[in-house]
Amino acid sequence: MFLPANRLPARALAFICVASLLSVGAALIAQHQFGIKPCPWCVMQRGIYLLIAAVAGLGWLLRKQRPLRSAALGLSLLLALAGLVAAYYQHEVASKLDSCDMTLADRLLVALNLEELWPDVFMVTATCAEAAAYRLLGLPYEIWSGLLYLILALLSVVALRSKR
Repeated sequence: MFLPANRLPARALAFICVASLLSVGAALIAQHQFGIKPCPWCVMQRGIYLLIAAVAGLGWLLRKQRPLRSAALGLSLLLALAGLVAAYYQHEVASKLDSCDMTLADRLLVALNLEELWPDVFMVTATCAEAAAYRLLGLPYEIWSGLLYLILALLSVVALRSKR
């Protein structure tokens, strides 16, 4: 296609890492500068993006070792699919609930103590119903997040299938 096949996996990992970090950065700007309050599912997706960034970044750093690079792409794919499921659940189920207390996202945040460890990133300040009202270019934020997860998953698949 546009890139030599032997460079695609490493470049895909770099793109996945940067795109994931930019996504979290955009969410934090939306929250702290524009008053977009996150719900537990929003915050959980931030955590997934940070995990993807860490895995992809490590895979990029170790890009010369094919098994580790492939493992990073595979794990990035699985995490992107988990994020896609979270975005779908937020849009189809959680956004229609009056409260998302004690849903999987809320329980994970409490169990991992993320709100206490890094409140600027992981503090929940809205219910899922409240967060559903926020839009960017006419679409709910979780749709944008789901689209990015889909792009990251597809890129992971393409990079995994490229010629070694």
